Amino acid sequence: MTTGTPITYLFDPLCGWCYGAAPVLDQLASLPGLALELAPTGLFAGAGARPMEPRFAAYAWSNDQRIARLTGQVFSEAYRHRVLADTARLFDSGPATLALTAVVLTDPDRMRPALRAIQHARYVAGEDITDTALLARILTEAGLPDAAARLAAPDAALRAALGQHITASQALMQEMGAEGVPALVVGTGPSCRLLPASVLFGGADALLGSLAAA
Repeated sequence: MTTGTPITYLFDPLCGWCYGAAPVLDQLASLPGLALELAPTGLFAGAGARPMEPRFAAYAWSNDQRIARLTGQVFSEAYRHRVLADTARLFDSGPATLALTAVVLTDPDRMRPALRAIQHARYVAGEDITDTALLARILTEAGLPDAAARLAAPDAALRAALGQHITASQALMQEMGAEGVPALVVGTGPSCRLLPASVLFGGADALLGSLAAA
């Protein structure tokens, strides 16, 4: 387990900006002296889920194109036509967040590659990551068979862990005054500090400068 200055990354697996932040997140994870923790907030799960209506899909695609121009991340036509156009499915991050919770319980050091695989399935391959069976397959292919097995047969312990993680992440958001995701919190306790989300989209130099100031 990595030790060092704790950094909490608040995110949601259905957040396009969180997907856009993935390259800088990888840079952050590679920096020495830092301990990166991924904290799913459940913002688009439960009461935060919504129908995939045509107007919302058009707004999402427009926003995604802005993210793509800024970050270079791929938002494919398969995603546009197979995910955003599927009005039969909810925009619901609950299943993906449950999958990531299964990773936390079985192989917590693999949380970041698991998130990356789930994001790739949605935004590049155009797959439906609200489908639990698909998510279990993604975890298996990512070398996380134990997490896949937990997700395929979710028990009370997994669902309790999901609730605990979301509650803790949302409490941290409220405490720090974070208005959305992605967000970075440096430190713990009274000395912790919320970094502006812009540091996740300004490259390594901006990130390092903000960390030094923190």
